[in-house]
Amino acid sequence: MTYPHIEPYANGMLEVGDGHRVYWETCGNPDGRPALVLHGGPGSGCTPFWRRFFDPAAYRVVLFDQRGCGRSTPWAGDADADLSTNTTHHLLADIERLRTHLGVDRWLVFGGSWGSTLGAAYAQRHPERVSALVLFSVAVRTHRNVEWITESMGRLFPAQWAAFKAGAVGGGPSGGRLVDAYARLLADPDPAVRDKAARDWCAWEDSHVAVTAGHKPSARYQDPRFRLMFARLVTHYWRHGAWLDDDEIMRGAARLAGIPGALVHGRLDVSSPLDDAWELARRWPDAELVVVDDAGHGAGYPGMARACLAALDRFAKAP
Repeated sequence: MTYPHIEPYANGMLEVGDGHRVYWETCGNPDGRPALVLHGGPGSGCTPFWRRFFDPAAYRVVLFDQRGCGRSTPWAGDADADLSTNTTHHLLADIERLRTHLGVDRWLVFGGSWGSTLGAAYAQRHPERVSALVLFSVAVRTHRNVEWITESMGRLFPAQWAAFKAGAVGGGPSGGRLVDAYARLLADPDPAVRDKAARDWCAWEDSHVAVTAGHKPSARYQDPRFRLMFARLVTHYWRHGAWLDDDEIMRGAARLAGIPGALVHGRLDVSSPLDDAWELARRWPDAELVVVDDAGHGAGYPGMARACLAALDRFAKAP
């Protein structure tokens, strides 16, 4: 259902300011249609799997690890890592630096989950630089989605959420937001406290994507270094609502006019309910909404992968 594995033909580290260096790589056809990949998380990093969504003869695919994760430096999981210069606005500026560095005029933007938020925000800020937009597992109402995932979704997974809530004990005043409590625990000077908080946070992350039979826990959460970095970045972004007004992307949908798009979403996605994608498509007539009936969150479901590939193949043939 995806293209064969390919290796990058170029890569490097780009200085983006504030002491950060972001890893980037390009794959496929150097003369092909430029496309940018925005990974999820925040903090998931760009893995080789992302390369396989693109026809390597048609696309010049650009992937990069966002600040603090993957092969970018400094690593957000380090105890002394300063996250103050790791925000949505910094990432949007990094994307523009990378575009200029690689000599790209316009590119297709492909992102999922957190990458859908970042991709929509980038397209609204720089519509003249986006030739098409393909987003899956769409989540663009930042504050509302954080409240849903960390608080209200406990109604669907009561036992797992009870364990998640219990893990926040010691992270701040009773009755406060769980995302704030976890962020404090993940910054605790005691490495054992940080490790337990990262385990508890990632266990909850794995719980609410398990909506179909045969779900297997993510192997990446077994890596203590990864899970600490991931949990620190996610809580950092979520507690601040990604530094976006809750309805900012919806209100700015008119700025996407003229950009062809595809929104791919699983009907069983409880992590990012369908209404975000539906409402964005309603306000952005140039986008097609594709609902995959038997899929949850992420592109790992066969139907989600097929729909994303179909959209990318279609745009590869566009003028």
